[in-house]
Amino acid sequence: MTHALALVIEPAGYLVAVRDGETLLEAALRAGLSLPRSCRNGTCRACLCRIVGGEIAYRVEWPGLTAEEKDEGWILPCVALAQTDVTIDQPDAREAAPDPRPVRSRGF
Repeated sequence: MTHALALVIEPAGYLVAVRDGETLLEAALRAGLSLPRSCRNGTCRACLCRIVGGEIAYRVEWPGLTAEEKDEGWILPCVALAQTDVTIDQPDAREAAPDPRPVRSRGF
């Protein structure tokens, strides 16, 4: 049995469980939160935010950050894997709007 880690998204204070192997962005989306995003592979930088606490590793060898940005605490949640409980500063985090598309019949 694996232990889920905690992701806190400030300043709103959202609390999300992060499953093993799941990126911070994937965990937020699964929890019904919307974070800035586009490519989801660490190159576009749309999800760029700061880590406030905790430790991460990256799913890709070298995400689209300079060494200086990493030193300053900038991360890319789309490819960041929590190694400990993590707190990030992402003021643009929002509760995701419900899908407005009607449910379609599956052949019934």
